[in-house]
Amino acid sequence: MAKRRTTPQQLPDAVREAVERTVQATLGGAQQTRGALDEVVSGAEASAKNVRARVREAVEKTRPATSDDIKELRTEIRALSRRLDKLEKKPTRSTKRS
Repeated sequence: MAKRRTTPQQLPDAVREAVERTVQATLGGAQQTRGALDEVVSGAEASAKNVRARVREAVEKTRPATSDDIKELRTEIRALSRRLDKLEKKPTRSTKRS
């Protein structure tokens, strides 16, 4: 029967170092991936906030007037009407030129 070769002491150390390098490379890649993912999520959050604000603005512009809005407009119209009445009732000065 053939004799088994005994493994040199350096071989297990080399394997251990190779495994450690592989693990470190994998962890480094995972950290880079996580950083990139964080950037994507942050960008998505910012976009969602922007879209939400634009939708709110569009809804506010197209919503029908409420009864409070109509009451406020009526109050403003009455105030303008009173001012107009005062202006129309003011006597006009007639300036005579010689």
